[in-house]
Amino acid sequence: MKKNLALIAHDNLKTKMVDWVHHHKNKLSQFNLSATSTTGTRIEVEVGLPVIKYKSGPMGGDQQIGAAIAEGNIHCVIFF
Repeated sequence: MKKNLALIAHDNLKTKMVDWVHHHKNKLSQFNLSATSTTGTRIEVEVGLPVIKYKSGPMGGDQQIGAAIAEGNIHCVIFF
């Protein structure tokens, strides 16, 4: 069973997050990835990995991911 990994990045660090995901693409492909909307879209388009997308951070996406963590549906968060 794949573990669920959330990826979150501040606006000024989204490019670094995408670069990091690209660098670790093979390992990260072993996880179910989720992210806030903008970060997730950039990862899908620029890296080619599927991402479950929550709302953007300012629209409540961070809280949605927090709720998923509290419910045990996300096992790990990488935050830039």
